[in-house]
Amino acid sequence: MHDEDWSVACVALPGESRVARAYATTDLADAYAVRLPNDAITDPELLARFLFSQQAPWIAGLMRIRDALVAGFGLKTSGQLKGPSAGSRNDKRISIFKIYEKGTHEILLGEDDKHLDFRVSVLHQTRTVATESAPYLVVSTVVHCHNLLGRTYIRLIAPFHRLVVQSIMRRAARAGWPALSRTE
Repeated sequence: MHDEDWSVACVALPGESRVARAYATTDLADAYAVRLPNDAITDPELLARFLFSQQAPWIAGLMRIRDALVAGFGLKTSGQLKGPSAGSRNDKRISIFKIYEKGTHEILLGEDDKHLDFRVSVLHQTRTVATESAPYLVVSTVVHCHNLLGRTYIRLIAPFHRLVVQSIMRRAARAGWPALSRTE
């Protein structure tokens, strides 16, 4: 793929995404899209597993800082979220995210905690670009805060959240999305 195919664009929450209707009110809602190669896999769970495996080292550093800060408030750390069986293809998690729903084109991930609940959608979508249809991956996040701690937390981490999402999407594009096998 060419460099321009690695660009990640901020887009509106897709109307067909289940995440757009996850909460009556949201304290954060964003979505980012990246074009996929025509031969990329279409399974949203496999796309999500690949996507979240493309974490830059600086993100792990941010998570360590986050974990050290939130543990004192009784919030879940990334180690608690991953659990002992995280990473296996048969588990009900992808990285730190619990799998809530899986459909043909979308997987809904997230977590609930005492300060906030969030959902992340990984959606395989066909978009019309110029006069042709093209496959895209859209990652959307919505957050519903329960209290002042949640609202303060989301205000502090929102800029980092946006950088992290864009980074993992660009890294996945650079790494090369998994392709459909010839038998699919």
